[in-house]
Amino acid sequence: MANKGQKISSNRSTPEPTLSKVLGQSSTSSLVSESVTEPDDGQDSSSSAVCSSSAVSRHTNEHRPNNEHDQCRKVPILHHIIVERYEGEKCGEMFHGKGVAYFQGGHIYKGSFSHGLMHGSGEYIWSDGIKYQGDFKLNVPMGHGTYTWLDGSTYEGELHQGVRHGVGVFKCFKTSTVYRGQWYLGKRQGQGVMYYNQASTSWYKGDWVNNSREGWGKRCYPSGNVYEGQWRNNVRHGEGTMRWVQLDQQYSGQWLNGIQDGKGTHTWFCKRVPCSQYPRMNEYMGEFVQGMRHGQGQFLYASGAVYSGEWKHDKKHGQGKYTFQNGRVYEGEFNKDCMAEFPAFTPGLSGITTPFPDENDSSKRSSQSSTNSPLGSDMVLNINTLLDRVPEDHRDQELKQVEFAVLRHIGLLREIYSFYSSLGHEKSPDKIFPLTYLQFSRFLMDCKVHQHGITQAQIDHLITDQVYSPFTAILPRECISYIIVVAYHICHEDIESSNNILAACFSKLMRQNIIPNAKNVKGSLFCHPVHASVACHYSDRCWEIYQALCKANSVQPDQTLTARQFVWLLKDLSLYDSELTVSKVLEILYVDSSAIHDGIYSNLDLEMSFLEFFEALLGCAEVKGQRILTDVESQTDTSHWDDTTQNITEPSSLQLSLSEEMEQRQSPVLAFKEKDWMQKTQQFFTQIFFPAYEHSVKLEEERLKLREKNRSGLADADKARHTEQLEAEERQDEDGKRVSKQ
Repeated sequence: MANKGQKISSNRSTPEPTLSKVLGQSSTSSLVSESVTEPDDGQDSSSSAVCSSSAVSRHTNEHRPNNEHDQCRKVPILHHIIVERYEGEKCGEMFHGKGVAYFQGGHIYKGSFSHGLMHGSGEYIWSDGIKYQGDFKLNVPMGHGTYTWLDGSTYEGELHQGVRHGVGVFKCFKTSTVYRGQWYLGKRQGQGVMYYNQASTSWYKGDWVNNSREGWGKRCYPSGNVYEGQWRNNVRHGEGTMRWVQLDQQYSGQWLNGIQDGKGTHTWFCKRVPCSQYPRMNEYMGEFVQGMRHGQGQFLYASGAVYSGEWKHDKKHGQGKYTFQNGRVYEGEFNKDCMAEFPAFTPGLSGITTPFPDENDSSKRSSQSSTNSPLGSDMVLNINTLLDRVPEDHRDQELKQVEFAVLRHIGLLREIYSFYSSLGHEKSPDKIFPLTYLQFSRFLMDCKVHQHGITQAQIDHLITDQVYSPFTAILPRECISYIIVVAYHICHEDIESSNNILAACFSKLMRQNIIPNAKNVKGSLFCHPVHASVACHYSDRCWEIYQALCKANSVQPDQTLTARQFVWLLKDLSLYDSELTVSKVLEILYVDSSAIHDGIYSNLDLEMSFLEFFEALLGCAEVKGQRILTDVESQTDTSHWDDTTQNITEPSSLQLSLSEEMEQRQSPVLAFKEKDWMQKTQQFFTQIFFPAYEHSVKLEEERLKLREKNRSGLADADKARHTEQLEAEERQDEDGKRVSKQ
């Protein structure tokens, strides 16, 4: 029997020594700082000037330490349990059943006993007032329970050997800090969300390691600024995106110890100007060192000007190329943002308010014509290749007439540019994005330009001689110039008069193709916002594969992939099955390109542009991808972590992601369909297409190595046979000489 002054014991060993060892032999509650550095948003006052030398570096002040925000109470341990008095049920001489034990030092336990040990549900109150209520196992808090400290701080969740371990919620009364998530041996580790203020406007959701933010996570600051990306030791480190809401700026790229360092893209968003003809934002893409533009980089100005070259400490410095908004180009040395040849002229900072320094350069004719252009000096059409086909004395008249034709439709053209450049981006009422080659191709295909006896791949060759990435930006003046070039090549044979032929071709294309069909988006990529946002994760890799296939299958340097080669590609990768058949692939190709297959006849020798290639893969993904689970199946298959953390939600002030927003706006049926499409697309690319292609590349490399080895072996064998033959001939000659001597 456990008498007064005795320890609670049994004939089996108890875990108290182990518990004491784990918690450092301490029996009192303590407050331990976990040294988590927290951002201070009071520094968000940096200027949003386009080229301010401190505009980037000042943003890094959001990682100043504030340890008080992240303090967490250590759980107390049980005393060496000596009972002074017991009231309750017994079994023989052992405490067994419900009872109350009064321990030496003033501690009290109320709850279940089993064979002399605290076991089951109970409440333990330390002499200093700290309380634990929950499960006990062999005298140790184990399972699920709640700790309550004197200042009102609480922990509710899972425990192991008396410490927080598993999933639980800690609330600090003093700092209003709340952590919901996973724990490991008393420390935050795994997935969890930490709210740093009572209003829940400052929080972090993501990975934790040893009480520190480490891995992938999302941080929302009190100012509304948001960072999502990789962390290490509580600071931004690795790949990530930071958005400064008040400044309307964003950086996406590499971070080093909380500062932009490496390759990245910094964007200064500008307010929409009605019927703007330029993308209203400044954007730098290139190298950063310690938060400053340093190294190689390209700056796209809101005016339409572009600088590409070397940077040093946030300034253009070294060799570079500056393209003015009117299309004129300066290429040479820059020194601290100034052109070395014209040190008083600083392009890009104060705006291009002075004329180009050299008025006698080779572009004088272009500047003179643009000065009198009805489109303005910043909308210089680049159609010199077409003007060269016109007699020299008629060129100025041709240019004027096509400019007037453009001017008649300039409002619609600006709307089209803004509409297609926003495809794949989250909707925003005051932002305009630059149009890419991929979006421009979608515009032409929507307007059925490729149905005039010319393929989209051939159109790509017409508008530019160089091979550009489909994600390269196109300025409005370039977009209109490309439309004129395309219009001439598909309409000039139908124009009877040879006068003003460029204007006539442009007007015909506008009337017959663009006005009736523009903004009616087709295809599987841009037809739905969710589709574009999901597919963009795989577009870069698909572009690399497309380039490799064009290089491997083309005889001529400028030839692209054909439909026949695409069909054979799927066969080589063993992707055909009962669902994805050759007939089904032809149906997918027919959706946008009736010339390839019209239901009866097929012409598989036609070239495919990257847009057609990528959308064909998306079509295959929709056919071949596995369906996701139903709602009921998803709920029954939910992990324990999902059950526990289902109430961990981000504040409503945070802008939802595109996919989440679509799910909220749509009906449950539509939301399920989009979720199904997302799941099938992900499965197709990550589990089927990309692995199959990588496997085929490895097999081809092994086959080439084997061929080279065999070729080398044959060469050695031929050499050996040749040597033997020579030796045999020498022996015959020697034998002949001996016979003749005899």
